[in-house]
Amino acid sequence: MIEKLQFMTIMFINDLKAKRDERGATAVEYGLMVSLIAAAIVATVILLGTKLDQTFAFVNGKLPAHP
Repeated sequence: MIEKLQFMTIMFINDLKAKRDERGATAVEYGLMVSLIAAAIVATVILLGTKLDQTFAFVNGKLPAHP
């Protein structure tokens, strides 16, 4: 009797696992990817922004003054 109850419990748990909706896990994974991409973009803009600002300032200094 106990073996039958254990078997039915295991089958019930396996059935619940099979019917589990995995869209939530996928959404979390996409959210993590988007956040990592956003962090990379922010870091790139910060690093290149400073370099571009310095380059434009250098070029502006070399241009003749406008009368």
